Amino acid sequence: MAPVKVFGPAMSTNVARVLVCLEEVGAEYEVVNIDFQAKEHKGPEHLARNPFGQIPAFQDGDVVLFESRAISKYILRKYKSAETDLLREGNLREAAMVDVWTEVEAHQYNPALSPVVYECLINPTMRGVPTNQKVVDESLEKLRKVVHVYEARLSKSKYLAGDFLSFADLNHFPYTFYFMATPHASLFDSYPHVKAWWERLMARPSMKKLGASMAPKP
Repeated sequence: MAPVKVFGPAMSTNVARVLVCLEEVGAEYEVVNIDFQAKEHKGPEHLARNPFGQIPAFQDGDVVLFESRAISKYILRKYKSAETDLLREGNLREAAMVDVWTEVEAHQYNPALSPVVYECLINPTMRGVPTNQKVVDESLEKLRKVVHVYEARLSKSKYLAGDFLSFADLNHFPYTFYFMATPHASLFDSYPHVKAWWERLMARPSMKKLGASMAPKP
């Protein structure tokens, strides 16, 4: 069986979301780089994979997908096993909790945390744009309120959806990884259950492997 293909650089947060799922289920895959400087993402070949000209795109034989969360769920369904049941769709209650915390990541956590990553890492290093400290300060204030909710949740369970690893946890990996490379990583020190949860995630072989390829260059 040919390996599935993921189109886009591994250092991209949305690509990394897909790759961590592939690593967790032990699937064979190939990362196909997209040359943004050459505007390859806006060319007809890539637009046939992702009509919005974004990354990632994904190919599994004649199945072509885009949108990282949808791709990730496809992967977790296809390669589901007793050891890698990361959506918990056989248990209505557990699946609902996975869905809840997946939505929380998308609509509460990520909107508060990602501006800090952009302002502290992406804008100054990749775009030559100075950090907007006002945006950082406002985002950190929002993030503290969100992480306070996470602290309460993780004081009751080992992982977000329960005492089991799930897609809800994996979903947090890419942006949190980069946040921890900003000057504001110490924010997690005030939330011991959140910090312990993150350390458990980063101890996983999948995240160690991907983190090595994503680490910001000095």
